[in-house]
Amino acid sequence: MVNLSFMKHAHILLGHGSGGQLTHDLIENIFLKHFGNPKLDKLGDSAIFSGSTGKLAFTTDSFVVDPLFFPGANIGKLAIAGTVNDLAVAGAVPKFLSAAFILEEGLSTKLLEEVVAAMAEEAKIADIQIVTGDTKVVERGKCDKLFINTAGVGFMEPAFTKLDQNNIKPGDKILINGSIGDHGMAVMAARNQLNIQSPVQSDCASLNGLIQSLKPLGAHIRFMRDATRGGLATVATEICSNKSFGVELFESEIPVNSSVRGMCELLGFDPLYVANEGKVLLVVDGQYAADLLAQLRLHPLGKDAAIIGEIKQDKPGRCMLQTSIGGHRIVDMLAGEQLPRIC
Repeated sequence: MVNLSFMKHAHILLGHGSGGQLTHDLIENIFLKHFGNPKLDKLGDSAIFSGSTGKLAFTTDSFVVDPLFFPGANIGKLAIAGTVNDLAVAGAVPKFLSAAFILEEGLSTKLLEEVVAAMAEEAKIADIQIVTGDTKVVERGKCDKLFINTAGVGFMEPAFTKLDQNNIKPGDKILINGSIGDHGMAVMAARNQLNIQSPVQSDCASLNGLIQSLKPLGAHIRFMRDATRGGLATVATEICSNKSFGVELFESEIPVNSSVRGMCELLGFDPLYVANEGKVLLVVDGQYAADLLAQLRLHPLGKDAAIIGEIKQDKPGRCMLQTSIGGHRIVDMLAGEQLPRIC
């Protein structure tokens, strides 16, 4: 069935890359229409399939962030961490990556080497190997300096084999490993050369070590996803979309750094929709939420972890935010693009 709202757009908009509603419409009405198959139709962070030595996970991603360098990271570190995280939240141990580069004529070789060195450093931190790649060069003006595509393969961790969005049920709790919106605001500040007193640092990081530390409690985790484009709100709405349950988020419990909150208020952004590159959202058995929270907080990337919501029986298919003053408001999927080219 064709989405009629999608047919209103005869051309691709920046919003089609937002990770929000326009992205979902694009995937449903063009890509799934022609590529659809049981594995792709799940629209997971990675595809899971059986190999001769067990189950494997496979993913791919492209990075077009502008600017290439921003507080806390650059496009190279982002390319490695982003692909590692897509494998890790699927319950896999990332092992091998490919790296393909599209370079614009005139790009500084010194800048390119800085990016590649950052990739190598993050690959070492994540304990993965870059084992194949490709390079293309296009004429000046036909590419914005540098684009990177990565693909990754990992081996499924038996402790996480019960991960399945279909296992989510009322009473489950929603956790996140730290503050939201840091990456999007760091890129925003660098892009617009904002002179702010408390510089915001991107949270860009490989999460496989943090996630592997949860193995002893892995059987009680129903679902994991990294909250990248579209932010926390998009993941939360995806969880309950067309489901028999709803999601309630607790605004007072969602960690937001004061600098990020201040920038969002100044510029008119909602931190719930701002991109992250080092945050994983988990849906877990409510009886084990406190144990998983404690385990998350033992890791440096989870020291500010919090329980931020709950799966609810009422209001099926809808995500609600319990505001800090006690009211409620609906959280919808972002229709367009708050911040283009954020990853």
